[in-house]
Amino acid sequence: MPDTFTPCSVLVTGGAGFIGSNFIHHFLEGNPAARVVNLDLLTYAGNLENLKGVEADPRYSFIKGDVCDTDLVADTLRRERIDAVVHFAAESHVDRSIAGPEVFVRTNVLGTQVLLEESRKHWRAKGGDDFRFLQVSTDEVYGSLGPDGFFTESTPLAANSPYSASKAGADLLVRAYHETYGFPTLTTRCSNNYGPYQFPEKLIPLMIHNILSERPLPVYGDGLNVRDWLHVKDHSRAVETVLKRGVPGGVYNIGGNNERRNIDIVNLVCDLLDRKRGRAPGENRKLITFVADRPGHDRRYAIDASKMRSELGWEPSYTFAKGIEETVDWYLANQEWVRKVTSGAYRDYYEKMYGDRP
Repeated sequence: MPDTFTPCSVLVTGGAGFIGSNFIHHFLEGNPAARVVNLDLLTYAGNLENLKGVEADPRYSFIKGDVCDTDLVADTLRRERIDAVVHFAAESHVDRSIAGPEVFVRTNVLGTQVLLEESRKHWRAKGGDDFRFLQVSTDEVYGSLGPDGFFTESTPLAANSPYSASKAGADLLVRAYHETYGFPTLTTRCSNNYGPYQFPEKLIPLMIHNILSERPLPVYGDGLNVRDWLHVKDHSRAVETVLKRGVPGGVYNIGGNNERRNIDIVNLVCDLLDRKRGRAPGENRKLITFVADRPGHDRRYAIDASKMRSELGWEPSYTFAKGIEETVDWYLANQEWVRKVTSGAYRDYYEKMYGDRP
């Protein structure tokens, strides 16, 4: 097992988003001697409601700001004596990247370069002491799989959407900073996440939200696209594991061992909510509406996460049956959170995509 790196002051970018906020909760709970600084611009999917449970913790602080702001990033790294950066901040929704690619390039590519360069300078000013820069990426950079096989860490990058292309560009910059400067970087590439605090533009929370609102359930194409599903709590554990025990320069695939077709996910959510709301079996399935397929829609993703298991001792703890039940229960119990995050700019986007207001 690799030596353990123990960070004392961690900069988490995008920590008010879905995965970032779950990671902050997890990391603070398990690392009582560590501090976390959350840098987030609070765009439509970033919400401080996600962090109510830690905002009073003296080990946690929040800075509203842009990862593209060179001066802010440099000042934060120096002032907070950061010794690890965990970079979640990204524009992340494929549909939005198709409608407007520019912001994805700016945030995901330029923002990553600013963080890398200022972190490298900070690391050098510290005398090259222990430091880690962890880039949180996606399996979408690998492109699309056929009916068989799995993505491994050596699979060539073949991004098919503006979103995945921007993440692939960022990943290559991270690699270049390690190869060129010896900067201690790490990269994780995960499969589809689900769980609490996920913004309701993504498949599972969108289906839950629309069912509760008696709205159509839009399913792209024939619904047979396959994804591997990873519970966000398992992902948080994996990111911490890579941060502490990953080998600098390494790439680590993180998957949930839960391949499912999109239509099967939608049917399952429908059936769970039928049962939990005392409705007749099959009632919610009547809301399913097949819509024109997304341009460049990848057919199948599947992750080989054996490197995480064999080298770092991590494997997912959630079965999909347990995870999806907990997720549906969380959304049912947190409708006020849903109401707050689906106000404002999200309403305009939803109306444009789906023809009515959320």
